[in-house]
Amino acid sequence: MKISPIERLGFDRRMTKEEINSLPINGYMGKIRVIRTDAALAGAIAELSRESLLGFDTETRPNFTKGQNNLPSLIQLAAAETVYIFQLRHLNFTEELRKILSDKKIIKTGVAIDHDLLQLQRLGSFRESGFVGLSRIAKSAGIKNHGLRGLAAVLLGFRISKGAQRSNWGSETLTQKQISYAATDAWVGREIFLRLKEMGVIYPELIFDD
Repeated sequence: MKISPIERLGFDRRMTKEEINSLPINGYMGKIRVIRTDAALAGAIAELSRESLLGFDTETRPNFTKGQNNLPSLIQLAAAETVYIFQLRHLNFTEELRKILSDKKIIKTGVAIDHDLLQLQRLGSFRESGFVGLSRIAKSAGIKNHGLRGLAAVLLGFRISKGAQRSNWGSETLTQKQISYAATDAWVGREIFLRLKEMGVIYPELIFDD
């Protein structure tokens, strides 16, 4: 009987919350650029257009009242050497950003991306392409943890902080804690994709074009 890469490495059971919390904490320590102006946007888009793989995430201001449904405040794109954080209150959802999200030659990968894309469509219509949902790949490979924190623990051997998750992402100026948190989420998505590819569980049919 053929044993899958997941079973061979002992990932065929769910890692518990206690096990995850016992792991060392880790976060993105590389270069981060917070994009707030049109000039910075142009430079970031030029650099991102040369990438083939980006970690993708968004952050939205929490809904504190019943019936409230806030729009995304940030888009994070993690390239090989830099994480770009786009503050939408200063930039809006520009055509340049939408082109990156519509470029099928650039893989964008993360967790819960269907919800993120649905929310971004509320800001402006675009044809999403080249997106890879890590939860879907994890399920198809037999991994029992499907969230970003769980996948980081199972595949990368560390836990990520969720301390800034419910902070005010719509603030005019982000705190260093928010910047680090937002960058880490996008970076971890890219790292998980690379780990799954290394393990041989990334298949072309798992990448969807629209």
